[in-house]
Amino acid sequence: MDVSQVLENTYSPDATARQNAEQQLNRAAEVNFSTYLTTLAHELANEKAQPAIRQAAGIALKNAFSAREYSRLKEIQSKWLHSVDSASKASVRQLALQTLASKDSRAGQAAAQFIASIAAIDLPRNEWQELMPALVENVGEGEDHLKQSSLHTIGFICETEEQDLRASLVQHSNAILTAVIQGARKEESNMDVRLAAINSLSDSLEFVRTNFENEGERNYIMQVICEATQSGDSRIEASSYGCLNRIMGLYYDKMKFYMEKALFGLTIMGMKNPEEDVAKLAIEFWCTVCEEEIAIEDDNVIAQAEGSELRPFFNFARIASREVVPVLLQLLAQQDEDAADEDYNISRAAYQCLQLYAQTVGGELVQTVLGFVELNLRHADWHFRDAAVSAFGAIMEGPDEKMLQPLIKQGLPVLIGMMDDPVVQVKDSAAFALGRICENVSESIDAQEHLRPLIGALFAGLSSSPKMAASCCWALMNLAERFAGERGCVENPLSPHFQESVTTLLSVTEGPDTDNQLRMAAYEVLNAFVTGAANDSLSVVAKSSDVILKRLEETIPMQQQIVSVEDRITLEEVQTSLASVLLAIIQRLEGEIKPAADRIMNVLLQILTSVGAKSSVPDTVFAAVGALANALEEEFQKYMGSFSPFLYNALGNREEPGLCSMAIGLVSDITRSLGELSQPYCDTFMNYLLSNLNLSDKSVSNQFRPAILQTFGDIAQAIGPHFETYLSVVAQVLQAAANVTMNENSAFEMLDYIISLREGIMDAWSGAILAMKQTKAQLLTPHVESIFRVLHVIAQDPNRSEALLRSAMGVIGDLADTFPNGEYAYLFRQDWLTALIKDVKTNREFQARTIETARWAREQVKRQIATNQGGQAMS
Repeated sequence: MDVSQVLENTYSPDATARQNAEQQLNRAAEVNFSTYLTTLAHELANEKAQPAIRQAAGIALKNAFSAREYSRLKEIQSKWLHSVDSASKASVRQLALQTLASKDSRAGQAAAQFIASIAAIDLPRNEWQELMPALVENVGEGEDHLKQSSLHTIGFICETEEQDLRASLVQHSNAILTAVIQGARKEESNMDVRLAAINSLSDSLEFVRTNFENEGERNYIMQVICEATQSGDSRIEASSYGCLNRIMGLYYDKMKFYMEKALFGLTIMGMKNPEEDVAKLAIEFWCTVCEEEIAIEDDNVIAQAEGSELRPFFNFARIASREVVPVLLQLLAQQDEDAADEDYNISRAAYQCLQLYAQTVGGELVQTVLGFVELNLRHADWHFRDAAVSAFGAIMEGPDEKMLQPLIKQGLPVLIGMMDDPVVQVKDSAAFALGRICENVSESIDAQEHLRPLIGALFAGLSSSPKMAASCCWALMNLAERFAGERGCVENPLSPHFQESVTTLLSVTEGPDTDNQLRMAAYEVLNAFVTGAANDSLSVVAKSSDVILKRLEETIPMQQQIVSVEDRITLEEVQTSLASVLLAIIQRLEGEIKPAADRIMNVLLQILTSVGAKSSVPDTVFAAVGALANALEEEFQKYMGSFSPFLYNALGNREEPGLCSMAIGLVSDITRSLGELSQPYCDTFMNYLLSNLNLSDKSVSNQFRPAILQTFGDIAQAIGPHFETYLSVVAQVLQAAANVTMNENSAFEMLDYIISLREGIMDAWSGAILAMKQTKAQLLTPHVESIFRVLHVIAQDPNRSEALLRSAMGVIGDLADTFPNGEYAYLFRQDWLTALIKDVKTNREFQARTIETARWAREQVKRQIATNQGGQAMS
């Protein structure tokens, strides 16, 4: 293999050449990993090679140690540890370090990333001990380009999310700190080197905690960073403020001295910096202060209740509010009228910080903000009008509602009036502020006085500009949720406005020329109104179903008219939105939807027939089918002949995990609805579910498995004693699932998975016990001790959710009730079981239904034990 040519082909404009090159590299890595790494490392270090080829070699080396899945990453790391001989390892490491000195910055950057990949494996195992000293020496004595690439290497190493590496970096904290501080000092004349050092310092802060505990070292670190905020280079200044943000988040308890001496002034000055990146990060410093102080107050409330030690709390935000808040208010007026919704600029940073400030200091900033609002609400410059409206909305969470209520009652008509401002940005901010009021202080809105003008203004804004669609719709959804009242109520405050609102929304979403962003947002609002409809509005909901169904039907022939990717995306968005509204209608009308059921299923089946692969539409269609099954119950059976093939295909479609997951949930919905009538379909359901559950198949996503186990429980309850057919195999599967445990190499996400898996095991056994209880309880006998072993594992593991414990209590109670003659009293008498029930029964943080389930389980256990004792006494 001509490695240079292959590497050159990896960036060829010819897709076939690129693909062939990638396949050649993959084959070479599989055949001899050691030779593969050595060859690429030589190419990366080759100063005579073209820069692009060296960069391609670096990318290939980095990719050789990269994987999205944790298990695959461990396999790759194992190859380095066990398949590469010591001499090759030493050669590869030396070539990578040698490349850091290259004057080709791209090669140096690639080498830095590659070194970080090897370090993630070596350092936790106390190998490559010379790496950190070499990097320190490079920064101290090397040329500027070597300093820079070495600092980048330290940064890449410290960015790691690998837990083993993070733990091992603590022992290298002195070396890391020596290198980055040396490069970050004001004496460093090369600004690129200084920037790389500040960035690496920010990445390393978590690992130098021991150094930060030392006052002398801490003072020097803080001095270097504070001096860097005044470097005159905006890149370094921005990075320095970012570094201060991280320090505040990690070492709040050490910051009192530095806040008093420097940081108050420095950060306020930074917020006023004309360079946007610098100003944003200085603003974010105060965001971090607020977030930390909100978290500390929450933690201290819990600590006080528990009688444990309180965290230090210095009131930094409150002390600085008189200086910081006025600056934030002025920065709100630095909007960019051409900014896209996702752009994060100074104005948006200031708004975010003002929101957090209000949550942190509460009513103390209200007068300052109100003074700004009153001064600028009628300002000739729209930027200040917009800032005034935004500021009012920003403080709607934090201050006491009793303080805000009179202000809102007075200001709401003015804010509604701002929806007529000639500038769309001001109208959009007014709509968002109204949404904040609806979300956080809705009690201040008088339904009789405010609701009609408020709804009217928001609908007028929705119709006037697509740019306002998101804000108006969010406000309307908050409003619909606030005034919906209890589900099933006869009427609610929305009732007088319901017909007009639905008519307006159907009108806004009509027509092919309607902006798609506006249409999607309006359908979301329609969803909210339908969901919150009172009983006196159900006739309007029923009529709207005709319109929605007609529109869905009209989308079917559009599949044949698609000529571009954009056309397909637009059509799928429309179909998804319409299906979502239909879902809400079915859920709200429940059994009243029956007259439209045939038409609904007909259009949903047509959509499933016409959409292409990888479409997102079937997910929503399946949800609507599930809602219809719940509404029709046993009458849904007549649709199973035509619908079941789509369900089976989705159950077997692992390439679309979202759809497959939806199908698994739909099996539960359908079996619960049909009851014993679902039995003819259960063989096929079980085959697909068992195939997807295969615990040894790494291609099967973990997300399926807990849901599948829960579905076994639903099937069992639906078909009752007929579940006998599947009991033995399901019991084996549940036992295998119970054996899945954490180990030292497990990713943190594995913990959540195991808890979910155990919830599924308990739900499955609960369903199986109830299914067998009345007539075939003896079939459970071989599995009782196995169930208790799982319960014992749950009792011993401190990592367990409330849902898991509630399900466990249900299984304990059901099992005791199923064998009322005390056959298993010896199991129910075990101390760990009594302790588990007591823990759940006395936990004040649990919901009432969890505690009640535990009490019921305890009564069943008492009865089981008492029956056995009575039987023993008689004998």
